Amino acid sequence: MNPGSEPRWLTEEQDFTWRAVWSLMTWLPAKLDRQLREDTGLSLYEYYALSQLSEAPDRSIRLSELAGITNMTLSHLSRVMARMEKAGWVEREPDPVDGRYTLGILTDTGMDKVEEMAPGHVEAVQQAIFDQLTDQQARALGEAAARVAEAVSPHGEVTGPPSTR
Repeated sequence: MNPGSEPRWLTEEQDFTWRAVWSLMTWLPAKLDRQLREDTGLSLYEYYALSQLSEAPDRSIRLSELAGITNMTLSHLSRVMARMEKAGWVEREPDPVDGRYTLGILTDTGMDKVEEMAPGHVEAVQQAIFDQLTDQQARALGEAAARVAEAVSPHGEVTGPPSTR
């Protein structure tokens, strides 16, 4: 805010929207994390890392890139990867293109784990989001969320298939 300028207070409608967004940001990840922990013993972060690895070409991605996609610090991702490596779901090895980077690689066992976890997670997403909205509302939510996410993302982008935007 510029010195001497008045704050841009939220209108009543903006305040309602902000509180709805805050509740969504707070309660949706908590609900999805709880479902995954109860059904699979893994956290939402662990699932998201595994799922992103499963979608990467050759099920392999630089850990620095995976950290950005999953919004984890490299140290947090390293701890997540260590737990999953111990379970045999991922491997880490130097990037053959540039040895300064480390690749995360999803193993066949890890892919089996993703395939085991995905149906329950997708059903939880369906129930929490899409069962509550019409197709038009879901499309509008996606477009609005992508626009805000692009504005606040350190990379200025949203993960997901570009064909949907």
